[in-house]
Amino acid sequence: MAYVYNINSRRSFFSSISVNTFLILITVFSFVLFSILIQLNIISIDSVAIKPSNIIQGKYLWTFITSMFMHGGFLHLFMNMLSLFFIGGLVERLIGRKRYFWFYIISGLFAGLIFVLLSLIFTSDYNTFAVGASGAIFGIVGVLVFLTPNLPVYVMFIPIPIKMKYAAPGILIVLWIISITANIGIGNTAHLGGLVAGLIYGFYLRKKYKRKTAMISKYFS
Repeated sequence: MAYVYNINSRRSFFSSISVNTFLILITVFSFVLFSILIQLNIISIDSVAIKPSNIIQGKYLWTFITSMFMHGGFLHLFMNMLSLFFIGGLVERLIGRKRYFWFYIISGLFAGLIFVLLSLIFTSDYNTFAVGASGAIFGIVGVLVFLTPNLPVYVMFIPIPIKMKYAAPGILIVLWIISITANIGIGNTAHLGGLVAGLIYGFYLRKKYKRKTAMISKYFS
């Protein structure tokens, strides 16, 4: 019996998957793949994680991308993907699939760039690695500050909802305090970069689409 391949079936399959789901799946897959390759000594951590000293020398520039899809462990991956699952889908529905995808990538790139620049300016240690999707995720949070400022969200272990416009900077401050007091390596400057990128884009959307963003803000109040 002859098999007839319908090219539209493949298109419909990919179109049925949300961009946010695709990003989660590719991030998990990349983490597993990179981890295996590193354990087998096929590649080094330098080839997937951002390190300022490498960037200064013009080496491993692609790590601005690969670092977004690599994480420091399963817990790091789980927490980021859980956050992305809950807020990424909302932003995708608000701004559209294509716009959301490119915004996510650009936010991650901007977060990595800010991490490198601030490392060069404020620290003398250029050999610190940075990995994770949290820079891009903070970008998503930044957009919501302008599109849904009064959206009630639950932050970490706080049992009461907090408005997004307060939760966004609050999370950043809390993580910064935790990293300093507990001496935990958290990419605070990357988080800051992602948040700034999100705030800029959210401000742009609110100014360009005043009526639509006003309706969105009112609906989620």
